[in-house]
Amino acid sequence: MGRFRGQLCLDDFERAARKHLPRPVFGYIAGAAETNSSLNDNRAAFAELGFVPRVLVDVSTRSQETSLFGRTYAAPFGIAPMGITALYAYRGDIVLARAAAAANIPMIMSGSSLIRLEDVAKECKTTWFQAYLPGDVPRITALIERVARAGFETLVITVDSQVAGNRENNVRAGFSTPLRPSLRLAWDGITHPRWLFGTFLRTLLQHGMPHFENNYATRGAPILSASVVRDYSDRGHLTWTHFELIRRVWKGRLVIKGVLDKKDARIAREAGAQGIIVSNHGGRQLDGAVSALRVLPEIVAACPDIPIMMDGGVRRGTDVLKALALGAKFVFLGRPLGYAAAVGGEAGARHAIRLLSDEVYRDMAMLGLTGLEDLGPQWLVRLKSSSLR
Repeated sequence: MGRFRGQLCLDDFERAARKHLPRPVFGYIAGAAETNSSLNDNRAAFAELGFVPRVLVDVSTRSQETSLFGRTYAAPFGIAPMGITALYAYRGDIVLARAAAAANIPMIMSGSSLIRLEDVAKECKTTWFQAYLPGDVPRITALIERVARAGFETLVITVDSQVAGNRENNVRAGFSTPLRPSLRLAWDGITHPRWLFGTFLRTLLQHGMPHFENNYATRGAPILSASVVRDYSDRGHLTWTHFELIRRVWKGRLVIKGVLDKKDARIAREAGAQGIIVSNHGGRQLDGAVSALRVLPEIVAACPDIPIMMDGGVRRGTDVLKALALGAKFVFLGRPLGYAAAVGGEAGARHAIRLLSDEVYRDMAMLGLTGLEDLGPQWLVRLKSSSLR
């Protein structure tokens, strides 16, 4: 606790990360698309809901344990997939996977990661893997087979990245894809020596130039390569036929991420999805896309027989409980855990997880809840007329 005495909530890690990380790297994590409308609405949707707590309920035996896909987790939240984590936290994907395993919560490894998926699977068998599909069937099949060989049991397919989002905020912060060496980038590194020596140069010395390791069955391009843009630009032709192909090839658990329409949710379930993560990609794709929380109830109603999860805007224990009250089985969050890993490595991520878990546990008591299965929409009221549809 002494090391993180100033971090009392997840937002505190964001402030610490802003000081610790070079401006372009922090901008990559924090940035979203265009005017940040979706990013801001992810938080606004939570603020439009208030609780109606119950009193004089014996909450001394309350528990936030949650069963998902046959496994009991210690809390109803997990770590969402985040790209290039190893650029802002040393061995970031492994750090987060270890922290999640220690806390007994799930972590989803991103396909746009800089550490081989096999290395993360060896460290933490319970990690899920999230894939961005390559552009043709042979490479899709080869990637899925590689994930299976590595030992992952849960595969998450992200489907809201047909083309790269217009992340002009990243460009303004000095971050580009691919990374382009410049005097500005060098100065940003020099003026942040803890990151420069503790993350970037340490990575170069011990592991070489970072590559996108998991876009394909084979190693992808280095972060400085111009082909990075090409590798992320060939998904516009993908259809439900490709998802059905994955269902035939993949023998493990299959989750689809990036659904916001109840019709798509039904199609996904019929095509073999065993779980759905309602998400607008953290506001990083289509600016103006509705927040997951606003459409969550109708997707839960459309697919009552499979777990519906969500991400986007979760920062507090009360956010987690609001999402569960609207029907989510589980909640994921990304940026806050990325900031925590950047600032404090595995210890920072563990502390952030503990903070959120403690909030959920405390909030349950003040709500008069003994178990999360009791939550429902009757615990909430709308605070604005523009609230949930």
